[in-house]
Amino acid sequence: MIDGPAVVTVFLVYLAGVVIPGPNFVAVVHKAVAASRSEALALVAGIVLVNLFWGASAIAGVGIVFAAFPWAALIVKVLGAAYLMWFGLRLLIKSGQGVSISERPSVDGSCRQSLIQGIVTNIGNPKSMAFYAAVFSAAAPAHVSTGTFLSMLAVVVVVSLTWYGLVAIALSQPKIASAYRSRKTAIDRVCGGLILSLGVRQLVR
Repeated sequence: MIDGPAVVTVFLVYLAGVVIPGPNFVAVVHKAVAASRSEALALVAGIVLVNLFWGASAIAGVGIVFAAFPWAALIVKVLGAAYLMWFGLRLLIKSGQGVSISERPSVDGSCRQSLIQGIVTNIGNPKSMAFYAAVFSAAAPAHVSTGTFLSMLAVVVVVSLTWYGLVAIALSQPKIASAYRSRKTAIDRVCGGLILSLGVRQLVR
């Protein structure tokens, strides 16, 4: 039997957590304006896969694990923050470089790379780990039924896929992509600076 109120609670908590801008949002925005729509959606798929993993782990009790072994949470936090800072610095360093069409990999290769980037960005996102380990796991009751468990995971997939997918589709419009190309340096610097600052913020908190 599905625990309706518990699923609704998880939906509301998760919806609030997803729409708050963070590293995942910045990565989707940058990929949408800087690459093709298929690449942006591939990155979204990577983010959703990790959200599914974090959601399942939270419902299964990852918050208890991190509470019992705080060093494990610290390791994830430090590695994640380090990746975000590297990602941000990389964008800043390459912000002034143009991208030649002939230098770009094939579409299939780009989509695979984007999928991996989405996975790594979300795994390296301390905000996601903290949200699922603390807030999300607290919203999910202990010892849920199989139906409730699957319903909560469906909430994670549908909400994250809808939100990030809409962002990717909206910002990958030709006019927006054209505007990006004319302001590439400024946009890359803003995105790189935001991701770098989020990494630093997570490291020192």
